[in-house]
Amino acid sequence: MSKIAFVFPGQGAQYTGMAKDFYEKYAVSREVFESASKASGLDVKALCFEENDRLNITEYTQIAMLTAEIAILRAVEEAGIRSQVNAGLSLGEYGALVASGVMKEEDAFTVVRKRGIFMQEAYPTGGAMSAVLGTDAELIEKICDETQGIVSIANYNCPGQIVITGEETAVAAAGEALKAAGARRVIPLKVSGPFHCELLKGAGEKLGQELEKVEIQSFTVPYVTNVTAQYVTGPEQVKELLVSQVSSSVRWQQCVEQMIDDGVDTFIEIGPGKTLTGFLKKINRNVKALHVEKTEDLDEVRKECL
Repeated sequence: MSKIAFVFPGQGAQYTGMAKDFYEKYAVSREVFESASKASGLDVKALCFEENDRLNITEYTQIAMLTAEIAILRAVEEAGIRSQVNAGLSLGEYGALVASGVMKEEDAFTVVRKRGIFMQEAYPTGGAMSAVLGTDAELIEKICDETQGIVSIANYNCPGQIVITGEETAVAAAGEALKAAGARRVIPLKVSGPFHCELLKGAGEKLGQELEKVEIQSFTVPYVTNVTAQYVTGPEQVKELLVSQVSSSVRWQQCVEQMIDDGVDTFIEIGPGKTLTGFLKKINRNVKALHVEKTEDLDEVRKECL
């Protein structure tokens, strides 16, 4: 019997038309779009399905991505596929929270709409992020520590791919130092803020105030948090971890390794793109990596898992 983890991608995988086929085919998916629109005050269907200039702006990206993920999740659940643990990268952690029953769907949409706004507004100019390829985490941590200004690791994605974040000048200086120290490539990312670093602490504090209005449910399916890469099994830690997550490193590689150590042998990526599936193949090629992005993917996963 497989031990299944549902995993949810973060910001950056979005595209116009995501989850549209699920919306058209499954009533449970249509209901998710209606719920998200009601909770956020936006026409989320138009945001996701019609060409527009908002989809790649953080305050809109996050609610759009989460809606697409939950719309697909509900169809996966309706097909009878169940997970034993869940996790998500950054924004995707909210997909994991809904899948685990930690947060009601409408509460997750309300919180994520605010999260996107707070992160968008937190540090609108002078921040940067870069992907560092082909060197180890210890060297990157050392160079970030030695670089003047604010720069740190945002994402431990997989072996050979780590993202740094912080003040624009500090990220550029650390990037040059890393290239000089042997990093294969340093690629500046097109982002609207220096996410997952101390410059976003204010956004996390504002998010905490919103989370005070939300009731965390008791849950039986655990999730693995980005902040510590450890299992969360009870409601008492959830809000504090979500506040920290905004300005903490995303320990995605460590999250996946933790789940594999605990016996997970099948990962199903739920949502746009195959980003996490790609990371998984670099973390451990011995586990099964599946994804559900289109309705035909669900048919394939159903054959594999049922």
